Amino acid sequence: MSFQDQINEQIPAEVRMISGCHDTQTSADANITAFELPNPAGRRGGACTAALLGVLYNDKDGDPQDASDQSWVDVLRAMRENLAAEGFSQVPQLSSSRIIDVNDPMVICNPQGGTKRAVLIGINYVGQNGELSGCHNDVLNISKYLTRCLGFEQQNMMTLMDDGQHEDPTYRNITSAFQWIVRSSQPGDTVWIHYSGHGGRLEDQDGDEEDGYDETLIPVDFQSEGQIRDDDLLKHLVKPMPAGVLMTCLMDCCHSGTVLDLPYNFIADGEHHGMERNDGFDLGNIMDAVAGVAMAAAVAGVADDVVDECCTIL
Repeated sequence: MSFQDQINEQIPAEVRMISGCHDTQTSADANITAFELPNPAGRRGGACTAALLGVLYNDKDGDPQDASDQSWVDVLRAMRENLAAEGFSQVPQLSSSRIIDVNDPMVICNPQGGTKRAVLIGINYVGQNGELSGCHNDVLNISKYLTRCLGFEQQNMMTLMDDGQHEDPTYRNITSAFQWIVRSSQPGDTVWIHYSGHGGRLEDQDGDEEDGYDETLIPVDFQSEGQIRDDDLLKHLVKPMPAGVLMTCLMDCCHSGTVLDLPYNFIADGEHHGMERNDGFDLGNIMDAVAGVAMAAAVAGVADDVVDECCTIL
């Protein structure tokens, strides 16, 4: 059985992830008015989210446009230009469960025309050390793009924000949201996952990371419940997603380059011209993953200083 056949067996869905930086890079807040979003009212958003929306909203009148007339490489390099114009050195990258020709159009919606679902997570860590200012706006702007441009319906979208109006983005609620979207999705469906918040790194527990660290998402209650490791995301979001589902993830956080542990990468640094196999990808780790393990039982390490090096707060 070929490497790709083994991947198809272990990761049945077609999964793509856009991230704002390498595992060792940090993310940043950005003023999204520079990207001419519809009626931004001077609100701030994450640099990666704002850079992507600046490409997707490619009409001068601010009307949302689909990205299907732009290639993956065009979108990612345009994102990098938007970031550089704002003074950020982040290098966007694309990871995938399948080899993608980056010169092909960036397609977000499954051509089979099934249901479109989304989980949107924005965490400002209100009142905590390392409080952010733009993650709620990221979610609102992405939600607007998905509904106005791509035909997503609010009834099929779950939003988690620490704004007192939505469900809190706690460890339990985030993992439950991922379980909901896996359980609800069927062949032909489209899934969009968006995370805007702090990302971190914890010492690797199972020897599957070349650099010795697991990449993590940091829920609002990380001090009591811990962080969500990349291994957990693989086991409970990526691996159980059904075959025939097209899932796109946007991770706007630090250390996000391989947070989904996918086998193929493309880095939009001007030096790479196609998608390559991720040398650090551990097929054995995937094959050993037990999809039935509850994420809530896998409490990640708790740290008091996880936000120290994470995001530049403007």
